[in-house]
Amino acid sequence: MTMAIDLKGGAAPATLNERLLKRHDRRERTALSLLTAPGALLILVVLILPIGWLFWLSFFDASGEPTLANYARMLRPVYVKTFISTFQVAGLVTAACVLLGYPVAYLLSQLSERTAGILMIFVILPFWTSVLVRTYAWLVILQRTGLINTWLTGAGIIEEPMPLVHNLLGTVIGMVHVMLPFLILPLYASMRAIDPVLMRAAANCGATPAQAFRQVFLPLSLPGLAAGIGLVFVLCLGFFVTPALLGGGRVAMWAMQIADNIAVYGNWGAASALGVVLLAVTALILVVLRRIFKVDTFGGAR
Repeated sequence: MTMAIDLKGGAAPATLNERLLKRHDRRERTALSLLTAPGALLILVVLILPIGWLFWLSFFDASGEPTLANYARMLRPVYVKTFISTFQVAGLVTAACVLLGYPVAYLLSQLSERTAGILMIFVILPFWTSVLVRTYAWLVILQRTGLINTWLTGAGIIEEPMPLVHNLLGTVIGMVHVMLPFLILPLYASMRAIDPVLMRAAANCGATPAQAFRQVFLPLSLPGLAAGIGLVFVLCLGFFVTPALLGGGRVAMWAMQIADNIAVYGNWGAASALGVVLLAVTALILVVLRRIFKVDTFGGAR
């Protein structure tokens, strides 16, 4: 009997503590829910609802009748050509940003924080100017009577001006200038977080500088590289201003096709279908990038 009383007496405080802990957990979850509610509401209003509205409109024609014609027209040659051109430009710009941005980020990561901070000003300097202004600046530089062609013809290097604008080359040059900081910044942050002791340890184990870079530094920088590639590629898919001005109508992007469907034809259903397809393909690309790099596209290693 005494043992039972002791057991009951010992069990009561434990049960009370469990109740208090559960009550504390409920209060904490409620407080966290209230704190995150404004952000969740903002995401719902500015992201989820517009995407849902876009998806809904894609199943209606200009007269408001339900139809699948908006998706069937994706098989037309003009849409297929625009789709291929969009991913071609995005791929070229992303590749150029990787080739130019990785050495720059690596150089900055090897410098002192003071020197790297000063040089980083030149990386973020383009953000202080509008994309439209930068695009017009490239138009002045690259056109047939621009600075480059004028200097080359004046120096006798070329006889006739080169076609540097109103084509794919001019579009890629302008977009690389806009997109390059989006690759350098996450890549630099990832490289800066790599412990220099690891490179010295690889050297002590007999690795050459090239082997240490390839086997130690490069794999550790992949999270930043994946984040930069994801940002650049996704942003390029929705680019409008630079291809419209520097492409001269010869470089058709998916965003330009969406704008034409709304501004010229007033067909919101067709434009919405284009947007839905672009969103789905973008999500698929992010999944592929995650599998290729074995990291979260916008985060760290898995």
